Amino acid sequence: MTKIKAKRSTFRHVEGEWSDYYKTIQEIRDLREEIETPYQEIDTNTGGGRSGFISAPTERTAINLIASRKLQHREKIVAAIEEVYNALPKDHKKLVQVKYWGRENLNWDGVANRCHVSRRQAIVWRNQIIQATIEVLGW
Repeated sequence: MTKIKAKRSTFRHVEGEWSDYYKTIQEIRDLREEIETPYQEIDTNTGGGRSGFISAPTERTAINLIASRKLQHREKIVAAIEEVYNALPKDHKKLVQVKYWGRENLNWDGVANRCHVSRRQAIVWRNQIIQATIEVLGW
């Protein structure tokens, strides 16, 4: 199977998803909560006809969870990142923790220094990680 080189914009987007991993997890929690406990207006239609909504709240919540494209998109990204991360060797995981999930905003020289490798090796690892994620996502 031949590898297709990702566009620069796709590469940067996926790299940004690695940086925003914990924010995305929080967004998923917030979306689920919003779907499971929606704001409900008080029905002032007394004696009116039937509404067009599904009356069973459990079923309505299940349908909304399944139908939420925003939620599905974020869950797909998180699942891909977790799949790639879990398959990484220990030294690659350290790079992810330092560069993308650490509190410090280090340049590649700083990341390489923390991982005890050359700058070039750190960038090669980064490229492999992002490319693997792109392949899992199918982008």
